[in-house]
Amino acid sequence: MKTVRFRTAAQRVVGPAEAGPVGDSAGGWRPERWLGAPVAGGLALPAARPTPSWLYAPRGVHLGRVGGRDVLVVADTGNHRVLIWHALPDRDEQPCDVVLGQPDATSEGPAAGGTSTTRGMFLPTGVTIHNGQLIVADAWHHRILVYDGLPESPFARPDLVLGQPGPDRVEPNAGGECGATTMYWPFGVGVVGGRFYVCDTGNRRVLGWSQGVPDSPGRRPDLVLGQPDAAGREENRGGPPGPDSFRWPHDVCGDQDRLLIADAGNHRVLGWRPHPIRDAGADLVIGQPDLTSTQEWPYSPQRADLLRSPYAADTDAGRLAVADTANNRVLIWTDGPRGERADVVLGQPTFAANGENRWAAVTPDSMCWPYGISLAGDRLAVADSGNNRVMIWRCG
Repeated sequence: MKTVRFRTAAQRVVGPAEAGPVGDSAGGWRPERWLGAPVAGGLALPAARPTPSWLYAPRGVHLGRVGGRDVLVVADTGNHRVLIWHALPDRDEQPCDVVLGQPDATSEGPAAGGTSTTRGMFLPTGVTIHNGQLIVADAWHHRILVYDGLPESPFARPDLVLGQPGPDRVEPNAGGECGATTMYWPFGVGVVGGRFYVCDTGNRRVLGWSQGVPDSPGRRPDLVLGQPDAAGREENRGGPPGPDSFRWPHDVCGDQDRLLIADAGNHRVLGWRPHPIRDAGADLVIGQPDLTSTQEWPYSPQRADLLRSPYAADTDAGRLAVADTANNRVLIWTDGPRGERADVVLGQPTFAANGENRWAAVTPDSMCWPYGISLAGDRLAVADSGNNRVMIWRCG
């Protein structure tokens, strides 16, 4: 049996790598809900006009809890809006309760058709809820929108805009050079270990605020990961990939002990333990044999220790889930990132397969380019972007 090495800065962990399943490759996970269009002719097609329940290329999703309620937030990216369910959906194709980014539930287009840059969105991607605040990465407006509570009414105005000098500005890097408070395609947001992070993807860096979500647009981050300073924005620092560089940092997750960043362009997830307090190299890598490799393996058979364009990751209750986007699957480590191979694969029949919808029609358990995931206890929400839907899976 072939072995691979999973390396950290301090040690190597050696174990078996295999291309096939081990028992039940889904590990007890089963699809529970389907949000979006039904299958027509084997494809999940979006509506010609948006509706409160159909989606177009969603790229972000968050399962949260607000006021004792389980809630769901989806970045309906292709429709330039964010959808909110004030209770966890209990049926397929359930309409949302609130639409943000558009004046109503049937409009679409960047910046709400030009009617309001402040309230309108342009390809929103990352979404999260923290301490009752809703945070949206309005990616192609190069800014982060912060709502002080979960909006109850449509077309709500954000309470704070980060990344731009004013609420009606939307230029890359605020119309100038890269700086400490500017952004270029911020795709991912998260709060890990009390620190607020933004994956400033177009600037190939991750910004961190140790005091949590800023309360003013001018507050500078106290951490810049992936670049030598706040002005740097070159891919992989302008050199070969390493443990301290990114190509496309897209999502952030972790716990009190470890920070994890999905570096999609380098086909890996990087980890730091303890959380870095300054720019530093990662000590852990998932999806590559070492901290300098960035090989893409687009062919079958796949393996449980390889990643191809992982655009999202999330952790909860000791589990780690990674959206292995270009392999059309989600991988789960049941005991966190402590071994090189995943324990569970969703969206494919085995660890060896990687076809879009298994090279067949859309089914309740197939995937096509899953971009966003959210793990909450025994539930996992997947923004199954290529199928224009959100899937909710449940374990047990």
